[in-house]
Amino acid sequence: MKTRIAVTYENGQVFQHFGHTEQFGIYTVEDGNILEEEVVSTNGSGHSLLADFLVVHGVSVLICGGIGGGAKMALAEKGIALYGGVTGDAKEAVEAYLAGTLSFDAGVECSHHHDHDHEHCADHDHHCGGHCGQ
Repeated sequence: MKTRIAVTYENGQVFQHFGHTEQFGIYTVEDGNILEEEVVSTNGSGHSLLADFLVVHGVSVLICGGIGGGAKMALAEKGIALYGGVTGDAKEAVEAYLAGTLSFDAGVECSHHHDHDHEHCADHDHHCGGHCGQ
């Protein structure tokens, strides 16, 4: 059975703020192998529309860096499995997911969106280990 996995994407890397991602890497996989990969623009879709965007593209798994609580709930409501707190190369993250070796943080949540500059989320996540709410 084919599965579609999305990764927040910027220049081949896992983008660190789900709600501000401008692109997703979308990987079609079957039997542990990547069959297709494409980069899809969100066309300016923001926080509230991204879960629907993923559903339209047939995605059932999302790999990302930081993500807010509202987005986590929206993904859960759509039945999209979330693997947050991931850094590094996007395709390597998908390969690690397929191999069962993906390092992720199930508790990752950026809960103080208005208290920091989103341009520095990756730096912030680095300093707090992805636990933006702590």
